[in-house]
Amino acid sequence: MAESHVRIIDCTLRDGEQAPGISFTRAEKIAIACALAAAGVPELECGIAAMGEAEREELRALKELGLASRLTGWSRARREDVDATAACGLDAIHIAFPLSPIQLQCIDRDESWALRELKEVVSYAQQRFRWVSVGAQDASRTPPEMLRKFVKQASALGVHRIRLADTVGIWSPAQTAGAVRGLRKDAGKMAIEFHGHNDLGMATANAIAAVEAGAEAVSATVTGVGERAGNAALEQVVMALRHALGRDCGVQVSALQGICEFVAKASARPIPPSQPITGAAVFQHESGIHCHSLLRDRRSFEPFASAELGREAEQIVIGRHSGSESVLKVLESQGVKTTRAVSSRMLPSIRELSLRIKRALSKQEVLQIFYEVSGQPGAGGV
Repeated sequence: MAESHVRIIDCTLRDGEQAPGISFTRAEKIAIACALAAAGVPELECGIAAMGEAEREELRALKELGLASRLTGWSRARREDVDATAACGLDAIHIAFPLSPIQLQCIDRDESWALRELKEVVSYAQQRFRWVSVGAQDASRTPPEMLRKFVKQASALGVHRIRLADTVGIWSPAQTAGAVRGLRKDAGKMAIEFHGHNDLGMATANAIAAVEAGAEAVSATVTGVGERAGNAALEQVVMALRHALGRDCGVQVSALQGICEFVAKASARPIPPSQPITGAAVFQHESGIHCHSLLRDRRSFEPFASAELGREAEQIVIGRHSGSESVLKVLESQGVKTTRAVSSRMLPSIRELSLRIKRALSKQEVLQIFYEVSGQPGAGGV
């Protein structure tokens, strides 16, 4: 697998916590930051200093950890925000600039203000930080010529990286790739980052499209937690880079499951069973046709091995669509050996019970049906 030069920026502690109702404690923020750093995530966008002294104390606490990951503070295009971030001792800052007509109208500003402030605020920040990133907020609804002017000016100012933010998640993968390619020359030596929201369900796909088009960085959040429908999910981006593009971005994939489960608990937003990568159901199989092939080669109906994530091998569950071979396998796991004829006779009872209870059967329920059908002594009826 080829090494990837794509830089992953985790925004869980900033964009993730902006989701309504989510508030991480200091201990939770430290635990999340330490876990991400240990997993090899190179950069953490860790908070907004302008929110107040409590937030600044948390940013200082994160800085004092001495993590290998770069810690970046998020700032509005205001000098007082830059000062607040600098007071936390951080070496890196990301400054967001509203660019689209609707965003500028909402703050009673125009394009000339954005370009003027870009020069003044960036110059101010460069005196206080070693590393400066700027964001084209709502880039996906910004007129192309305005976006080009902004990117060119940022590059001329010596900004290290430009963030193209699909703030309301309306770009398609093709549009994302086109924007990145179109701005590559204007960006010069400045790196391009894509930051996608998931309002139309395309954030992760857009992030991958941006990388294919030449973006050097993508930002994401653990489990995709964030405002409205959330952001590109870190675990999905990492695994898609790995398996769709064949590129290893340096993040330890075996750590992803544990990190996602911790963030899900801390945010009080459980992981849906069918959530890609980390959902409980993504390695479960019921269909007799699928299970027949899976028992011979897991690759037949799985894109990657569960072992990559440190998870147990595929789970065969018994339900309405199960076949006799699956039933034999489950019985064998419980220490019961029988014939294909017996497992076939069990199928009508299995299907009737699964339909009635609206779920897959437990192993005990499968055993009970076996005892009934086979006539062997065992537990009572279901």
